[in-house]
Amino acid sequence: MTRRYIFALPYSIPSTALFNKAARRLLLALLFLCPFTVVAADTWSYHQESDRLTNRNYSFALSPLPPRGLYDNIRLEIICKDNALQVVIDADSLIASQGSAFDFEYQIDKNPPVKLQMKTFKDSKRRGYAEEHAKRIIDDLLTGQSVFIRVNTMIRKVLSAAIPLEHAAEPVNRVVADCGLALSSAPAYTLDEFEQDFAKLPSEQQQQVLSKVKKIILETQKALSTEK
Repeated sequence: MTRRYIFALPYSIPSTALFNKAARRLLLALLFLCPFTVVAADTWSYHQESDRLTNRNYSFALSPLPPRGLYDNIRLEIICKDNALQVVIDADSLIASQGSAFDFEYQIDKNPPVKLQMKTFKDSKRRGYAEEHAKRIIDDLLTGQSVFIRVNTMIRKVLSAAIPLEHAAEPVNRVVADCGLALSSAPAYTLDEFEQDFAKLPSEQQQQVLSKVKKIILETQKALSTEK
């Protein structure tokens, strides 16, 4: 016959109960935090760090990585450092020699692509920046849903990436504000909205609007040709 013994452990029950209670709290906390951690990796985010060389603080907005397998691993950064804005691309692949210029192209949604030059940092061949055109690029980024970028490297290879712009406004505007510049205001007036409003106007006012639009386009084209 098998004998069974029951031992009374008067102090084990309370301690186990306390442990289980603490464990449950920890589990609930982890489950609560995990979804936010996953989302943060797939969206734009705001950060503050200190420069190791100068010990000066700077802030930056970091884009999510593009989908794996479809594009190159490239990230966009909007940086405020020493009261100056920079648009930075950070790639896993070689771009150009240190401190060298290279061609960069970005396209917001289905708008015409914009071509300009960036320059690699003096201590990196995989990170490049634009400072002179930074505000213009940032303003363009905040008008769209996604941006497609191309980078022409020194070995004639083209790196490309499609980066979503959803949730970019808040972290990017915080960086712009850190540099003491004006925040981007209301969302841009879209072409669809313009067409809807334009159709509501009488034909005479439509002609007046078209004349003004044509004048603005001609002035913009003239200004762009002067810059080149």
